[in-house]
Amino acid sequence: MKDKRVHRISEEMKRELSDIIQFKLKDPRIPPLTSVSFVSVTRDLSYATVGISIFGDDEAKEDAIEGLESAKGFIKKELGNRLKLRAMPELLFELDESIEKGMELQETIDRLKESEQRGE
Repeated sequence: MKDKRVHRISEEMKRELSDIIQFKLKDPRIPPLTSVSFVSVTRDLSYATVGISIFGDDEAKEDAIEGLESAKGFIKKELGNRLKLRAMPELLFELDESIEKGMELQETIDRLKESEQRGE
């Protein structure tokens, strides 16, 4: 029963965090192509690991994470206004590169298919 609640809270936090990052934050270090790929809340609701996917080079990714870390207080306040939780979990931002790795893997598969079709 509790796992369903934690999952529901994680999904709602993901939705609200995406909205806050896209429309409320004005930090120039955070690029417009920043998305929340996952939110994982601990069972006791004390911590929430937030996977952030950023389109850009390594420097842009570092800057975006720094911008999110500096805006953590504002983000928690906004989440508190939107979600009715007794205590807001501590946010832990983590860079998620799974989308980029998936794109690289798809490119490799496409290259292999092309070489196979050419008879190499």
